[in-house]
Amino acid sequence: MSQQEMIFRSGISDPNSHARTGTLHLNGIEIPTPVFMPVGTRGAVKSLDSDDLDELGFELILGNTYHLYLRPGMDVLQKFGGLKNFISYKKALLTDSGGFQVFSLNSLVKFKKEGVEFRSHIDGSPHFFTPEKVIDIQRTIGSDIMMVLDDCPPGDADTARIKESLDRTHRWAEAAVSYWEKEKGKQNLFGIFQGGTNLDLRLESLSKIAALPFSGIAIGGLSVGEPRPDFIRTMEGIAPHTDKSRPLYLMGVGTVPDILEGVRNGVDMFDCVLPTRNARNGQVFTSKGKMNLRNEKWKFSEEPMDPECDCKVCKRYSVGYIRHLHHVKELSAFSLSTYHNLHFMKKFMKELRLSIEVGKFSEFFVKWKNLYERPEISR
Repeated sequence: MSQQEMIFRSGISDPNSHARTGTLHLNGIEIPTPVFMPVGTRGAVKSLDSDDLDELGFELILGNTYHLYLRPGMDVLQKFGGLKNFISYKKALLTDSGGFQVFSLNSLVKFKKEGVEFRSHIDGSPHFFTPEKVIDIQRTIGSDIMMVLDDCPPGDADTARIKESLDRTHRWAEAAVSYWEKEKGKQNLFGIFQGGTNLDLRLESLSKIAALPFSGIAIGGLSVGEPRPDFIRTMEGIAPHTDKSRPLYLMGVGTVPDILEGVRNGVDMFDCVLPTRNARNGQVFTSKGKMNLRNEKWKFSEEPMDPECDCKVCKRYSVGYIRHLHHVKELSAFSLSTYHNLHFMKKFMKELRLSIEVGKFSEFFVKWKNLYERPEISR
């Protein structure tokens, strides 16, 4: 991999684990890692706008190729000069390949040697994704980081199905790299390795993907329903074998305990809908743990959701008021709770990085793991 293709600079490493800090360099934007990316599936982080994201300080968000391809469609995004112009967002953008959605939202999927045939979950119209087409779609979207098309088997897949997914994923990865290298431009391409919780297959897939000149490597097919001990065991088995010169991305993972496990095992990048989805369902994250805003016990509380939080929501509103908004289903309940949760995630990741820098990651790990593996808080 040539020097100009290197988008990651490693920083400080924790002596007792694989945790590390670093910096992603994406087209003039510097992003400290480990980093959490909010998910804007269809071109928006639900209930927030681009001003909110700027105010919160997120330099990298995620969009979904499958959903953006269907709506608004490539003709619209081409007309607007890409997704970032369309949504008036000036920072960095990562898009997944859409493969996971193809397999999870469609019951009638047909694998071909060149790609995958599927029907739109919206109107049933037929479509065909190939590794090359997925790159073309993401080029139109204008992603700073594009993901390759891969085959992500379900968490309960048997060994035969996992081996099948490896063969397909590796073949598609080679096709994607070959196509990408013809015209790289400013867009980076990440490879994805699979293998379920079978460590031998995981390491086989990692070896194949790491041998290709991707800008970064992603762990796919974890946190898809497997038992948590298997998730942890797999992460621990992968950690010693990853390429430390490239960023490592754990796809679709974003609970506090899972981020801690990921960072402990060398992961640099995370994304998840959980902070935003849980906010809309009345659960917020605080410095003392998870809080269920719909609980009756918060009805008369004049305190903020988190007295230690300095976000604009906690500075201005009581938990009793936010609970009321959820109770009567006011739309502002979604936006205020989502803003708070993403502020929490931004601050949590900053404190996590600091803990590595000052040699306190082990203590940080234990503290936050204990806070977020227990039930909701009660004051």
